[in-house]
Amino acid sequence: MRMLLRLLGLLIGLCMAAAGVLIVIEVIAAWLRRNVVTGLVVPWHLWRPQVEMTSWNEAPVPGIAISVAVLGLLLLLVGLLARRSHINLDGPAPEITAVTAPRVLARLVGTRVRGTDDIFSASVTVSPRHVSVIAQAWGAADPELRDVVRARVEELLDELPLHRRPRVSVLVQERQGTR
Repeated sequence: MRMLLRLLGLLIGLCMAAAGVLIVIEVIAAWLRRNVVTGLVVPWHLWRPQVEMTSWNEAPVPGIAISVAVLGLLLLLVGLLARRSHINLDGPAPEITAVTAPRVLARLVGTRVRGTDDIFSASVTVSPRHVSVIAQAWGAADPELRDVVRARVEELLDELPLHRRPRVSVLVQERQGTR
């Protein structure tokens, strides 16, 4: 979602920059060519009489207005949904708020999981409500290894002053090869 917001920001910024360049060109052309009634790039003198004769009740105007309003609401919705998530921590006092990024918690969990015996690598995804660990074990994964990894993650979460404890899911896959 954040990538979509960045792309939309880039497109809107480019459109605004192009409109600004066109306005500057037209203003400078109007200053330099005082007796010419047409625009240099944009034929706005031809559009002006048509726009003045168009009523608010005519066919294209309400459709354009509704389309612009819907587009604005969609952009507002994308902006609100793309907010940065954070994980709330219990501060040292009730009036102090502490937060951390999910990336920080993911690195802590990943370091703890990779420190487990028989674990080759681990991929950790963290959100405020869920911690997901995909670990790769050397050779055949021991059925108890999943429980060991889960216990290590739970132990780490117990050590942290998390305001709301996320759910933990662990998947251990087998990695073929030698140590």
